[in-house]
Amino acid sequence: MLMSNVLERKSLSKVNFEWLFQLIASLAWMISVFVYGSYELGDCLQLTAASAWFIANICSFISRK
Repeated sequence: MLMSNVLERKSLSKVNFEWLFQLIASLAWMISVFVYGSYELGDCLQLTAASAWFIANICSFISRK
């Protein structure tokens, strides 16, 4: 019983760190588009991809709870 609780906590912390780092990566990607300051088609597509990744991360977090 105790061992299963330890394993469950480890798997939850791993998932949380994976989610957190993906969220940070998607936010950094979004921010980089604004810092770069160019809004041509390629930049808008980059922003769209980063935004979709960010939203997917948020939805994933909500569905786990």
